[in-house]
Formats: sequence, C-alpha cells, structure tokens
Amino acid sequence: MKKIILNFEFKSENFKELVQEAFNKDILNFLVSKDTYSEVQNIERLNLYSKNLELLPTFSIYDNKEELEQILSESELNENVGYYKELRTKDDELEIIDLSNTGKVDFIIVSAKDWKIIPFENLIAKMHLNETDLYAEVNSVKEAELMLKTMEIGVDGILMSPKDANDIVDLKRLISNGLHIELSKGKIINIQNIPEAERVCVDTTSILHPGEGMLIGSTAKGFALVHAEVFETKFVSSRPFRVNSGDVSAYILVPNTDPEKVYRTNYLSELKGGEKVLVVNYKGEARIVSVGRVKIETRPMLRFELEVSAGDKKTPISLICQNAETIRLVDSNGMAKSVVDIKIGDEVLVHVGPGATHFGTAIKETIIEK
Repeated sequence: MKKIILNFEFKSENFKELVQEAFNKDILNFLVSKDTYSEVQNIERLNLYSKNLELLPTFSIYDNKEELEQILSESELNENVGYYKELRTKDDELEIIDLSNTGKVDFIIVSAKDWKIIPFENLIAKMHLNETDLYAEVNSVKEAELMLKTMEIGVDGILMSPKDANDIVDLKRLISNGLHIELSKGKIINIQNIPEAERVCVDTTSILHPGEGMLIGSTAKGFALVHAEVFETKFVSSRPFRVNSGDVSAYILVPNTDPEKVYRTNYLSELKGGEKVLVVNYKGEARIVSVGRVKIETRPMLRFELEVSAGDKKTPISLICQNAETIRLVDSNGMAKSVVDIKIGDEVLVHVGPGATHFGTAIKETIIEK
C-alpha cells in the first residue's frame, strides 16, 4: 500500500482534531518538529519522522547532503534514514537518482515547486525498481492523486499538510486498495412473479453512494448489480447503508482471502454481522465494507432472466429480488432503475461469473445450474 505521511511540523488551531482524524483513518505516519513532538511522543503505534534528529524519531530525515554522506560513511547499517530534497534543476533530479541507486537510504522525499509532472515521471522511471522509496511532497489532495497515478506506477508515498479533516478522509480514500470487477450489459429476456419468498437486506456499516450496489446472482454464471437504497421517496426514507439484495439462495460477491483473486461467493443466507462484502459501482470499481446486520423477511419477489452476449457465446444469468419500487437495478447508462419499471428487452449491468464454485471458490469442473 502507498504511504501517507502527514506533515505536523506546525501546530495549527485544529491540530488535535487532525490527529484524531488521522487515528480514525489509521494513518499513523507523522512528520513532527520540536514544537509538535511532545504532543504525540507517548503514542506507541505512531511512526514519527523528523528533520530534528535530537528527537530520536522512528525515521530520521536529512536535508543536508554533506551531513547525510557523513552518516552514511560512518556505518553500513543506516536503517530508517531518509533524505529531503527540493527539486529545482536537472542536477537535483540526477542527485536524487544517484542517491537512490546506492541503496543506502530508505526513502527520499522530493518537493517540486514549479515543474512537477516531468521530473516525477523521470524519477519514477529510474527509481521504481530499486529499494529506495520515492515520496512526493504535495499541497493538496488533487496533487496527491496526480502523484500517486503518474505513469500508472506512481510515487511510493505522499507528504502533505492537511488543512482539515476532509483532507485526511480523501487521502485515505486515495490509498485504499483499488479493486475492479468487469461489468457487461445483460438483456432481460424473461420476468416471472414469485408470490412470496425470503428476501435478504444487507445492512452495512458504511454509507453507500448513488451508482453503488452489490453483485447478486442465482447462479455462479453471473451476477446483476443491485443498487443501494440511497434515494429518498415520498413514501420511504433512504437507507444509504442498505442493499435489498435478493432471495436467501442467491450468491453475493465477497472479498477473497487469496490476493490473486478479487472475490469469492457466499450465499445471502450465510451472511451475518461482522463479515465483509464487496460494494461495486457502475464503473466496476469495488470496495470492501463490513456487514452490520442481515434482515430476512417474507416478501413478494420478481425473477429476472438475463442473457449476456459475447460474440457467438450467450451466458444466461438469473436474479430474484423483491417486487417493490425501491428495489433498483443499474441500467447500461449507469442509472438506477426500479425493478417494477424494467421490461423485457431492457439492459442492465451484470458481471459474468466463473461458472462453477465449491464453497464459494471458483473451480474448473462441469456443473449445471438452471
């Protein structure tokens, strides 16, 4: 994961609020000075960075090249040592690259006031394969996002002075592990009424947003994107933490413990509070949220049969969800559409699945689901 270092060298009026928000978001790397060190020195889980070496920080930062070279020459073990450099010229860029190639410093923090993109592209290209981390000092969340995505690889970390708690929230969002699930268009080919069935509401501990939902399917062949209940209506208040997802026998996508695979499946009936599920938006961007509780109640339902075409291959997908105006799928334009308004021939967003699973894990075996 990319590293975020919060610059707390200066004690602002909202300093305590910012520190608390950093704790809330599990951002525990602070750059401190003599003025702020005493405020946080007794908090054991923090990683403290400082240019003031008298403070005995976790990570020592040198901004004088001669002093750094002297320290490096005195010992072969220079753990937790970094260098801060303001980049103004091409010579500064070459100095940074040369130092990183020695492998004698753990990280280099680079501040570029004028030229930013081109110098950092050069540094990323030269440094991304060596063991020295490249951190960029930035002035805003927008700059942080740019540095983290430059040349797709991005820098290894960000140093920034947060102005308010929202900056810390946005920084955390930038470094959260990005998950992506490929979405396709599925055409509705049949709709069937089911007088009553047990339906499952998945109530999360997070606020969900327009365009987000969960991928639900009656078979492992594929899953439809069921939208979260984020919309206010004249009869029902929004429940932005909830997805009224499907019937008890349906599959839902949940995070995989195997880092090489994005997801596995669970039956909705198996879910319980404290477990994790995947929330996916209409772009296929996924995030992991926790389940607060699961509600199962008897309701009238609709069964949708869909078909996904890819060349000559047609994949059947099916989904059962509650027959109510507040239950929505996501159409091919990324807009939420109530299930009561969906007609045969309409297209909605789906994910074509692995086709066969064993206890939620994809396997290569012949299996028939219909």
